[in-house]
Amino acid sequence: MSGLRDARVLVAPLDWGLGHAARCVPVVRALIARGAHPVLAADAGPLALLRAEFPDLEHVRLPGITVRYAAGRSQLWSMARQFPAMVRSVAAERAAFERIAPGLRLDAVISDQRFGVRSAQLPSVLITHQLFPFTPFAQQALRRLNLQHVARFDRCWVMDEPEAPGLAGELSHGPRLPANVRYIGPVSRMAERDTGDHPAHRVVAVISGPEPQRTLLEGILLEQLAALPGDHLLVQGLPDRPGTRRVGRVAVVAHLTGGTLRAALLGAQLIVSRSGYTTLMDLAALGRSALIIPTPGQREQEYLGELHARTGRFLVQDQGGVDLAAALASPPASIGAPTGHKLLSAALDDLEGMLR
Repeated sequence: MSGLRDARVLVAPLDWGLGHAARCVPVVRALIARGAHPVLAADAGPLALLRAEFPDLEHVRLPGITVRYAAGRSQLWSMARQFPAMVRSVAAERAAFERIAPGLRLDAVISDQRFGVRSAQLPSVLITHQLFPFTPFAQQALRRLNLQHVARFDRCWVMDEPEAPGLAGELSHGPRLPANVRYIGPVSRMAERDTGDHPAHRVVAVISGPEPQRTLLEGILLEQLAALPGDHLLVQGLPDRPGTRRVGRVAVVAHLTGGTLRAALLGAQLIVSRSGYTTLMDLAALGRSALIIPTPGQREQEYLGELHARTGRFLVQDQGGVDLAAALASPPASIGAPTGHKLLSAALDDLEGMLR
């Protein structure tokens, strides 16, 4: 083995929603381009998404924790009740990884926000955009704990621009960074050659994330889309529950693979989505703005909404005040797309050096 050629590299995204799995797609593609053999490790929806993108790749189930949000605006008590399970999940995934790793004959590990998936014997990389996460309680203490977890990896690849505020603002930028941090720029599965085939929809809405908030937003959007002229598309973000139906003027699909979703987004008059970070990277890669709707009580998404309401990169509405007609009347302008993945390429060069 020379560098990444023929290297068996585990790629393991966090399973809170689909964003972590989606942003691993370009990383997997880059590994394949260098002759590596990625091994996909996930469960449920994230594994379904990765298998749809890479049906021929080896995969293994690596269960995580199912996080459920409250139906109201405050997530404090919901997160507080689940916090002990979140802490235990790091040890549980560490034990699960150590059980399966010997049989996989790995040469390196890339973990997207799964702190338990690393090895002292192999080059281990953490992917994140949250060096300084927002938490509903004990934020400073939990940020220190987060940085301790980050420091245990050989490298930490931060998916954002090196210069603040970038796309993630203070989530990924701060005065004191761990020595292993490398910024790899916004990375998106949407950054590929344009096919020129863009099906036309007036509104394309893409939703995902924890329940019950995902379903609540779906209901709000379907009700408003039914009253708007034109053909619309709603992507539910449910890759493990495939299905298609029509609700009046709205085509409702459970999931679209990257290329099909890219074409749909490029053909939309208005894009509607959550303010999840992977979604923002996808939109930036397409050079498209959107109406973004933060998940109520999800402090990270609320912060990203506040940040980009100020930067003007996206139009932001509260879930309780969604107004698609107003957004269509004054749609957000396009934004400049980032150029290439040069920082990701440099990070992969560095990983190759660790494998030689």
